[in-house]
Amino acid sequence: MNEERRRLAAARPPPPSPLLAAGSSKGRVGGCRPPRTPSIMSTESSPLLSYRLFSVTGELPEGEGPGAQGEGSVCSVATPPEQRPGLNTFFGVVVPTVLSMFSIVVFMRIGFVIGHAGFLQALLMLAVAYIIITLTILSVCAISTNGAVQGGGAYFMISRTLGPEFGGSIGLMFYLANVCACGVYILGLVEAILDVFGKISGAPGPAGLHALPQGYWFSLLYATGLLLLCLLVCLVGAEIYSKASFLIFLVVTIVLLTILVSFFAVGPQHFSIAHQDGGNVTYSGSFTGFNESTLRGNLYEQYSRDYTTNTMMSFTTVFAILFNGCTGIMAGSNMSGELRDPSVSIPKGTIIAVGYTFFIYLLLFFMVSFTCDRVLLLQDNGFFRRINVWPPFVTIGIYSTSLSASMSSLIGASRILHALAKDQLFGVLTAPAKITSKSGNPWVAVLYTWALVQLVLFAGKLNTIAGIVTVFYLMAYAAIDLACLALEWASAPNFRPTFRFFSWHTCVLGLVSCFVMMFLINAVYTSASIVLMLLLLVFIHYRAPTSSWGYISQALIFHQVRKYLLLLDVRKEHVKFWRPQILLMVANPRASCQLIKFINDLKKGGLYVLGHVEIGDLDTVPSDPIQPQYNFWLSLVDRLNVKAFVDLTLSESVRQGAQHLLRITGLGGMKPNTLVLGFYDSCTPEDYFLQDPAFRDGLENDHFGVDNSALQAHFPPVRDREGSKAMGPSEYVSLVSDALKMGKNVCLGRYFHLLEKGALFGKGQGQGQGVALDVWPLNLLRPDSASYVDVCSLFLLQMACILNMVPSWRASRLRIFLCVESGDDGWVRKEVKLRELLGKLRIKAAIKIVAWDAVAALHWHNQPRAATPGHAGGEAERTLADAPAAASATHLGRVSEEYLDAVNQLVRSQALHTAVSFLYLPRPPADTAQYERYLEQLDRVTRDLGPSLLIHGLTPVTCTEL
Repeated sequence: MNEERRRLAAARPPPPSPLLAAGSSKGRVGGCRPPRTPSIMSTESSPLLSYRLFSVTGELPEGEGPGAQGEGSVCSVATPPEQRPGLNTFFGVVVPTVLSMFSIVVFMRIGFVIGHAGFLQALLMLAVAYIIITLTILSVCAISTNGAVQGGGAYFMISRTLGPEFGGSIGLMFYLANVCACGVYILGLVEAILDVFGKISGAPGPAGLHALPQGYWFSLLYATGLLLLCLLVCLVGAEIYSKASFLIFLVVTIVLLTILVSFFAVGPQHFSIAHQDGGNVTYSGSFTGFNESTLRGNLYEQYSRDYTTNTMMSFTTVFAILFNGCTGIMAGSNMSGELRDPSVSIPKGTIIAVGYTFFIYLLLFFMVSFTCDRVLLLQDNGFFRRINVWPPFVTIGIYSTSLSASMSSLIGASRILHALAKDQLFGVLTAPAKITSKSGNPWVAVLYTWALVQLVLFAGKLNTIAGIVTVFYLMAYAAIDLACLALEWASAPNFRPTFRFFSWHTCVLGLVSCFVMMFLINAVYTSASIVLMLLLLVFIHYRAPTSSWGYISQALIFHQVRKYLLLLDVRKEHVKFWRPQILLMVANPRASCQLIKFINDLKKGGLYVLGHVEIGDLDTVPSDPIQPQYNFWLSLVDRLNVKAFVDLTLSESVRQGAQHLLRITGLGGMKPNTLVLGFYDSCTPEDYFLQDPAFRDGLENDHFGVDNSALQAHFPPVRDREGSKAMGPSEYVSLVSDALKMGKNVCLGRYFHLLEKGALFGKGQGQGQGVALDVWPLNLLRPDSASYVDVCSLFLLQMACILNMVPSWRASRLRIFLCVESGDDGWVRKEVKLRELLGKLRIKAAIKIVAWDAVAALHWHNQPRAATPGHAGGEAERTLADAPAAASATHLGRVSEEYLDAVNQLVRSQALHTAVSFLYLPRPPADTAQYERYLEQLDRVTRDLGPSLLIHGLTPVTCTEL
C-alpha cells in the first residue's frame, strides 16, 4: 500500500507554489504572469516586495542565463539564500571593510594626525568621525534589513528609497568618491615605496636600497604600474579578490600585532630624518618608549606645514585626511551583488568591522602619543617601520593594505557604475558598462573606473585630494541618512526593518553632522559638490523616465497631505477665502479637451476633478471595469497639462452616477462646490485627438504603459449626428436640478470647441489687448425677477474676475452689460451703484449700457407688465432661487421664441471681440414636464454665441471686508 501511494505521488504533478497560486488567473501559464511590455526600468524587481522568488519581467535576473528556465521564459525561480553561491558575512563584508578603513591611514597617517593635532584633538577627530559613520551605519542597517539588497550597494539603497533622481545623482557622486579613494590609496602606496626605496641624498642605510628615482613624473609612473596591477586582479573577478583579501587581512592583523608588541619590546631610539626636497636639512626624531613627558609634549595641537605638499595644516585639513581612514564602511555594501544574504551580512559585518577598527585606532593613538616625540611624528609619516621589531613587517603591511584598499575601491566603484548603467539613467554614456563576463564580472565598468582613477593619479600627492574624497563620501553618507529619515517620517507600513536600533533623531543628527563637517573641511568643494548633485538631479529628472521602484516623495506627500486635510476644517470656511472647487463631468474627452483646458484656467488654485460615469452594473461583470481605466484618464491629464484629479464611477444611469460623484468626490474640506457640464445640444462634436499633435503624432509612451495608440483606442470615437446620447434632455436638466438641490453651483459650457487661446492672445492680435470677457448678470429669461446684485449675479461676476486674474487671460478686458429701457429714469443711479460695488470688490471692469426696449417689448407682449428692471421694487429684488417654483414654471411657458431670438441677437451684437460670455443660468422649473422646454430656451438664447458659460451660483463668494 505504501509503495502504491509513493508511485501515485510521484506521477501526480507538484502543487503550485502558494505565492504563485494566489496570484494566478486566466491567461497565465504555470502561475506566472504573461509577458507584458515593460516600461523603462521595469526590468528591476521591486526591492521591497520581490525577494527574487520570481521575476515578472521579460528578463531573467542577472547571472541566470536563459537556459535556466528555457527560451523566452518570464518566470525564474531563484535559489534560496542559503543555497545561492556567494560570499558570507566575514569574507564579503568584514574583511573588505576592515581593509578599506585601515588602508594607508593606519600605517602612514596616524603619526601625522597626532603630530599636527595633538593627542586631545586627535581623539576629538576620531570621536567625530566615528559618530558620523556610526549614525550612517544605523541608517544603512535599517535600509538593508528592510528588503532584498541587490548589486550597487549604497546606490541601490538610495535610488530604491529616494527615487532615480536622488539615487542617480548621489550614486554617481559616490562612484566618484570611490574613484578618488582608489587614487588616494595608490598614491599612498607610492609614497610608502619611495620612503623605503626612493633616492634621498644623505639618507641612512645601504646606498643600493634607495635606488628608485623620485619626482612627479616618476611617482606618476609608479602609480600607473600599481593601478595596472590592481586592474588585472579586478578583471579576474570578485571571488579572486575576496580570497586574496583574506590573506591580506591576516597579514595586516599580524603586522598590527607586531606594532603593538614593538611599543613594549623596542627600547628608546633616535633617528635622523631627511627629505628629498628638504635640501641639507636633517631632523632628529626620538622613540622614547612609554614616557609621561612625551605624552605632555604630544597633548596639544602644533599645526605646521606638511612636508609632502608644503601646505599649512589645520584642524579641518587633518580631519579630512583622518576621515579617509573611516570611509571604508560601504566596502561591504558595494559587494552586495556578490553576497549570499546581503540583508543579514551588511549590517552585521559592518558593525563588527567598525567596532574592530575603532578599537585599533584608539589603541594606536594612545601608544603613539606616549612613545614618539613630535619631531618624529611630523617629519616621518612611515615611522612605524623605524620602531618595529622587524621593519620589513610594516613595509609588507603597508603594501598589502594599500593594494587591498585600492582593489576594494576599484571593484566597489565598478559595481556602482554597473548598477547605474543597468538602470539606464545616463543613456549611452554608461550603456557599455552593463556588459559582463560569463561569470557576471562587469569588466567594462572596471575599465571605465580604471581610466578615471588614472586621471586622479595626476594629482600627485595623497593629501592633495584627501579633502575632496572626504566631501564626496560625506555627501553619500548624508544621502543615506536622508533616505532612512524619509522612510521613517513617511511611516509607510512596509518599512519594517529587522534592525531597530535607529530613530529619526539618529538620521537627523547624522545628516546635520555630515553637512557641517563638509563645509568645515572645504566650503568650496562642498558647494561645488552640491551644485553638481543638483545639476545631475535635474538632468536625470528630465531625461530619465518614470521608474517602477516607488518614490519616497509620494509617501511623504501622502503623509503630509493627510495631516493637512485633517486640519482643513469645513466649519472654518469663510467667504474671503472662497475659491471654486470644480467637478467637470466628461462623457468623451475627445470632444471635451478645450473645455477641460478652460476649466483648468478657471479653478484658481482650487480642487479640479474630471468626473466620468460608465454605464453598467457591477452584478453583471466579473470584475470592476473602472479601475483599469484610470491609467488612460491620468495619461490624458498629463498630455493636456492640466492640474486635475480623476474620479470615475459605474452606475446604471448618468444622473445617478453624477449624484454619486457629487457626494463622494473629494475629501474633508476639499470637495467640489461647483458642477460643470457641457451643453446638451444637437451639434456634432469634433475630435480633438485628431487635431492636437500630442495625441496624433508618434507613439510616445508615458512610461505607465499608455502610448498614443493605446489612448486613441481606449476612448471611443465621437458620435455622429445620428448617434445616440448617453442620456436624454430631461435627465440632463434633472442632473442640473439635482446639483442645485445639493447646494452646488452649476455651470454649463457651450461652444468651447471654438475657443483658441493661441489665436486670441498671439502676437498678431496685440497679445490679447482687444479680447473681452463679457458678463451678463441679468436673468435674461426672467428679467423681472432678478437684480444686478443678487447672489447668482455676483457669483457670475466672481467667476469672470477669477478668469481675468489668470496670467494667460490677464490681457483680456472685463465688460459688464447693464440692460436699460428708454423710460427708465434710474439707470444712471443703477450704473453708479454697480460701479461702487465694483470698487468695493476691487474688480476692474468696464460697464456697458445696452438699450433693450425692443427686446423688453417682446418679453411683455404675452404677459402682464410687472415691475421691470427700471422700476424694480422690493419684489423685483428677490432672487430667482427664492421665487416660487410654480410661478417660475408658469413664466417659463409664457416666454416667446421671438423674445429668445431677440435676446440672442442682442448678446451676439455685443460680442464682436468676446472670448467668453458669462450668462445667468435660471433655475430649472419644478415641473419636470417643462424640462425640455427649459432646455430649448437655453439653446435659443445661446445659439451661435461662441464660447459661453451659463452659471447659476448659490454660494456667497464676494466680500468687501478685510
